[in-house]
Amino acid sequence: MSVLHGIRVLDFGRYVAGPYCATLLGYLGAEVIRVEKRDGGEDRYIAPLFDGGEGGVFFQTACNKKSVTLDPASAAGREIVRRLVATADIVVVNLPPAALTSLGLDYESLRAIKPDVILATQTAFGDSGPYRDRGGFDGIGQAMSGAMAMTGTPGHPVKAAAPYVDFSTAVLSAFGTLAALIHRMRTGEGQQVQTTLQGTALSVFASHLIEQSVTQRNRVGTGNRVQTSAPSDVFATRDGHVLIHVVGNGLFRRWARLMGDERRWLDEPRYQSDASRGEHSEAIIARMRDWCALRTSAEATRELEAAGLPASAVNTLQQALDDPQVAAMQFIKLVSDYPGLPRPAHVPDFPVHLSVSGGGIERRPPTLGEHTDEILGALGFAPSEIAELRASGII
Repeated sequence: MSVLHGIRVLDFGRYVAGPYCATLLGYLGAEVIRVEKRDGGEDRYIAPLFDGGEGGVFFQTACNKKSVTLDPASAAGREIVRRLVATADIVVVNLPPAALTSLGLDYESLRAIKPDVILATQTAFGDSGPYRDRGGFDGIGQAMSGAMAMTGTPGHPVKAAAPYVDFSTAVLSAFGTLAALIHRMRTGEGQQVQTTLQGTALSVFASHLIEQSVTQRNRVGTGNRVQTSAPSDVFATRDGHVLIHVVGNGLFRRWARLMGDERRWLDEPRYQSDASRGEHSEAIIARMRDWCALRTSAEATRELEAAGLPASAVNTLQQALDDPQVAAMQFIKLVSDYPGLPRPAHVPDFPVHLSVSGGGIERRPPTLGEHTDEILGALGFAPSEIAELRASGII
């Protein structure tokens, strides 16, 4: 039996940080009900997979979920929410504090309905301070943490295409929610689990911030080149690019042997530590650049791997999907039974393997409002009441 079998989660989230937190709980067996407005949340249609249809963000964050549509601001909609909360163990909402209160989704309002409820919130900046009422997206966290300045080069900050702040916030929120569930099992007490994009972004980028606080070094960005070891960079090959990351004296010795002029590198006083190699990386980088320029990406990767050096070709999106390791580890699940989908969607599955309790994608994402009647019926609404709610635009 899945770990969270019997746990009900209400997902009022949008975009990534909230919805993917609920998705992770669903991968562990929780029943997750996505509650959204009647015409669907905006995140449902980002990067559409077919004309007028749902998008990649929704497929990534909605597998295993059920869908209920309603107007939570209306009196009748609030009554539906009240009945739902009374049946729930966890409520997930990524809205600013003022919006939580206005919709009756703040912790005090939820606790009045269900005393042991767990509320998991994901906000941009938290519930206090000068930014408490601001909204935000992943890129805001990247920008404010210093990561964009270091990812780019002086005068040209760069945002990572992968929304790592959003997804890391979702993972931390799910982690905190599991801790809250354990606490409730022991004490019977619910609580609020709070995560923020800014807090996550600072945590992910912490090593650079810690160094800055102590040394006041004021590093500036160097693009793909790592400043604290060498050679750690992206290098052009005859047909593409490869990334190599050499950290520690052991890997550097392997690299020196592979280059064929081992004593030149190992006897040089400036190359005796990662920090010093990072400081004086020009000749090391130039040697690696010349070596890669003579080889294809496949040849360079093969030789680097044979020497015991971590390296990878820089894949295109399709190459990432076609990588044989992806198939061997079953990282991808094919979702093919969604209405209107022209070909199977390759959806990354739950990236954690539990040897006994399992988990992961079991069902396609829900169509808009697919489970509204089913769930309202289970809450005690008669078919005639459901029909009236639909006719009046509440659901």
